[in-house]
Amino acid sequence: MAALDNVKLKDVLADVASGSLQLPDFQRNWKWDDDRIRAIIATVTLDYPLGVVMTLQTGGATRFRSRTLTGARPDGDPAADLLLLDGQQRLTSLFQALWLDAPVETADARGKPIERWYYVDIAKAVGPSADRDEAILSVPADKVLRTDFNRTVVLDLSTTEGECVAGLFPLHLVFDAQRVNQWKKSYIKADEDRNWDLWGQFDESVLQQVRAFQVPMIRLAASTSMDAVCAVFERVNTGGVPLNVFELLTATYAGDREYVEETGDYYQLPEVWREIKQGLAAKYPVFGRVDGGVENGLSSIDFLQAIALVRTWERKQAGTGATVSCKRRDLLDLPLADFVRLAPKLADAFAWVGDFLERQCIVRPNDLPYKTQLVPLAAVRAILDTALDGLGAEDKTEQWYWCGVLGEMYGGSTETRFTRDVEQLIPWIAQDDRAPDTVTDAFFFADRLDSLTTRNSAAYKGIYALLVKQGAVDWHYTDSPLSPGRLDEYSVNVRQIFPKAWFRRGNSQGLPTNSIVNKTPLSYRAAMDMTGAPSSYVSTMVAASDMRPEWFDDVLATHLIDPEALRDNDYERFYNDRSKQLQDLVHAAMGKRTMLRDLAEGDAR
Repeated sequence: MAALDNVKLKDVLADVASGSLQLPDFQRNWKWDDDRIRAIIATVTLDYPLGVVMTLQTGGATRFRSRTLTGARPDGDPAADLLLLDGQQRLTSLFQALWLDAPVETADARGKPIERWYYVDIAKAVGPSADRDEAILSVPADKVLRTDFNRTVVLDLSTTEGECVAGLFPLHLVFDAQRVNQWKKSYIKADEDRNWDLWGQFDESVLQQVRAFQVPMIRLAASTSMDAVCAVFERVNTGGVPLNVFELLTATYAGDREYVEETGDYYQLPEVWREIKQGLAAKYPVFGRVDGGVENGLSSIDFLQAIALVRTWERKQAGTGATVSCKRRDLLDLPLADFVRLAPKLADAFAWVGDFLERQCIVRPNDLPYKTQLVPLAAVRAILDTALDGLGAEDKTEQWYWCGVLGEMYGGSTETRFTRDVEQLIPWIAQDDRAPDTVTDAFFFADRLDSLTTRNSAAYKGIYALLVKQGAVDWHYTDSPLSPGRLDEYSVNVRQIFPKAWFRRGNSQGLPTNSIVNKTPLSYRAAMDMTGAPSSYVSTMVAASDMRPEWFDDVLATHLIDPEALRDNDYERFYNDRSKQLQDLVHAAMGKRTMLRDLAEGDAR
């Protein structure tokens, strides 16, 4: 599978220049700063180990679109023999600094773009090797060093004569023997007595080291699989950023020769995904903010996973595949033809999911309990299509969805649950087969209500959405129940019913004060009036609403609140009554009775 040998740096850089060694298009851009470039040049001049470079031989079944390393401009459009998997930053730095007859486009310590030429101080370079870092010097693109806010010239290296007088050798000449010879003559001519001997030492201890420098190179065979390339890349890549499957597929789809021959252009996966995502997010904000970037909210990996679930389900039905799955291997094995066929189907399926979520009164990204749960839901929609539109199918889909949310079933590792849900949800809906594990295994213990205090919990968001869905009316905008379209318009959020300040007087009776039981969806305008004791602010709201008090009691009751407990400032009665009502709400959504902790323990005994 792999071979390791040592290759002369000169030959590697020549291959970069000719386009024989290129980058697979999933590699991120080169970005080393000036200090790191000087350090790696010092490493090479001292013949210290550079670290292994890893390449992949081309010509196998896995074809990546490739591009040249930054700065390489070979003639024509040569096909690469090797693709560089690891070593891009090192080789690009050395190629630009030691090979190109142009300043290196790099960055200073603050990340500001700068252009630099690299020199070695001849006198310092023949001294102790520990001082070699100080011997490597970088100068601006015009080869003039200035101080005093660029007013005073300190060093002018714009001519060979200036370089020779300063004793600074331009490193971009190092592999061009003819130009090195010409430069040497000018250098010795400048001071024959001193320079002849110094040049001999410099040539031996620096230039010959660079010319003889060898790069250890692993060559992966062309037959290496995509999954292996991905795994190898992640293990050796020193940037600390894991390789994204989407980037790998972008490069392989772009390298699909059949598609290029058919259409005359390569397949641009990022553009296709951007169009799909922007279409979805523009209509359904729950999928993420369009201005937040294409990966904000619903991501390319979510979309690919849904496609992989559908494809592997199809293969299993046809007898050509064993399991429904969306592991990384399944994504990497997704042929372009299947992606092209399934992508529009899944785009429509996610649009259906957007409508489904709106029917559940979940329309904003922050209100979405689990993004992951949308992946199998979209896959099931793509497979069953309009069979999901019947009343019974909708009821089952809702039950499955709310069991996942309120049973907090999508909180851990999800790939196995994706598979199980797709395999079990389809026969349950289509043939009335047994209910999926997500439905049968989901429980909501009554005391969970006490600990649901923040949006970090899916069940917290779920109860909030269910309160809107079952008809909660705002306490300021009392004309009709809250609707998905009004949540943003009214700045609706989770508001505390018995205010924090009220509990400072020790009125909590030892009950939780910050849980979902004491919270409900209300507008910002309503929340502005909710100060002091509930009996006090309810009177103010009744007066402002122009309603009779008993009518306003009906508005309070739409939030599953006992109006009398609120008017009496009776927190214990309020809390116990609302806990029971919220349990019934959860029970109805999950299609099963809620489990009390002591009952479960009694069953266990």
